Amino acid sequence: MSIARKLQPDQGDRLLVIACGMIAREVLAVKEQLGLDHLDLTCLPAEFHFYPDRIAPAMDKAIEKAKADGYRYIFVGYADCGTGGLLDRVCEKHGVERMAGPHCFAFYQGMDAYAKVADDDMMSFYMTDFLCRQFDAFFMKPLGLDRHPELIKDYFGNYEKLVYIAQTDDPELDKVAEKAAKMLGLAYERRSTGYGDLTTELASAAHSR
Repeated sequence: MSIARKLQPDQGDRLLVIACGMIAREVLAVKEQLGLDHLDLTCLPAEFHFYPDRIAPAMDKAIEKAKADGYRYIFVGYADCGTGGLLDRVCEKHGVERMAGPHCFAFYQGMDAYAKVADDDMMSFYMTDFLCRQFDAFFMKPLGLDRHPELIKDYFGNYEKLVYIAQTDDPELDKVAEKAAKMLGLAYERRSTGYGDLTTELASAAHSR
């Protein structure tokens, strides 16, 4: 997914956010909400959620391309996201910042709020608006649960509850999350978080360029 304009070198006063495809809709929502007209967005594949080892090398190439296209201000729309610090090395190499925190489930809740529940959530399976919309594509089919529901216990047997971190108030997404919890045999909890720290960090990046 790419929604970035190609800039000439003398037009690099815009901010490019290179984000996970899983948060593209949310980045655009914050952009509109805050009136960040000078923010452009390009995304790495959402499926990297399953392949965190691909994130850092892909980000390295994406930043190099962005600089070649004339962007001087770049923000990485990822937390660590399972890269084990490798994404931080890429950020340091290019002198750019990323979202704070271990993953989007943390920054959506806000890092302060997440710190208070992190220990209690150790056995929780998180879902977001994106994962509700893409539940079949991201979980049912790749894990083979649509064909072999008996695998549910193998994949989710160590979880105790499903926590839906809701960015929006959408009854249809609520139904998906509730149905998923029931199917997986997990207790259900809904947390209305909005965009959490995504809003403040994008605002900060946009105004510090």
